[in-house]
Amino acid sequence: MAKQSIFGRISTLVRANINALLDSAEDPQKMLDQLVRDYTNSIADAEAAIAETIGNLRLLERDHQEDVQAASEWGNKALAASRKADQLRGQGNTADADKFDNLAKIALQRQISEENQAKAVEPTIAAQTEVVDKLKDGLNGMKQKLEQLKSKRSELLARAKTAEAQNKVADAVKSIDVLDPTSELGRFEDKIRRQEALAQGKQELAASSIDAQFNQLEDVGELTEVEARLAALKGGQQPAQAAIDAPSAPYTP
Repeated sequence: MAKQSIFGRISTLVRANINALLDSAEDPQKMLDQLVRDYTNSIADAEAAIAETIGNLRLLERDHQEDVQAASEWGNKALAASRKADQLRGQGNTADADKFDNLAKIALQRQISEENQAKAVEPTIAAQTEVVDKLKDGLNGMKQKLEQLKSKRSELLARAKTAEAQNKVADAVKSIDVLDPTSELGRFEDKIRRQEALAQGKQELAASSIDAQFNQLEDVGELTEVEARLAALKGGQQPAQAAIDAPSAPYTP
């Protein structure tokens, strides 16, 4: 029960600290350092609790030893009183012999009482000894885990940094994905396409304007020829000859 109580409390504390660290973990190195400190503190708590348990066991053992020693002493007193009674009875002093026999009986009663007390505490001592042994083994296991955690610290930090770098690379690749229309590059490409379309529109508009100007030139030339032939008719010339003789009108845009 003591073993379960001690390590149950420490285990709950450690799990709570680990869960709190994982939930709020931003810096893996700080998290691991804090985890090492928390586990070290938990081991210190376990050592204090185990030391108290061992101290209680030693008190029981000391009391048991005192009971055993007292039983032995009362046995010696009973033996001495019995011998004295025998000696007095051999001398014919029956009254004093009976007194010493009574003392021997009292000593034997005390011996029995001390023996019973010693026997009564022996199961408790055995159980506490087993508990202490298990507590020591558990403490040694915690210390080994702490050493493993310390030795793994560098490896875990390296893995955490590698994972962080991989995430950054993945985010960077995603941000420049040309197939992603929401990316900056996609928006820039869309802007260029609109500019290209605008330039094409301007070119088509300019081309249609030039065609219109050439059409106007042709209309002007035709009107000029008509005017020339009309003037020839008025001058008494044939239209065909007037057209041949008439000089070409200069182009004035």
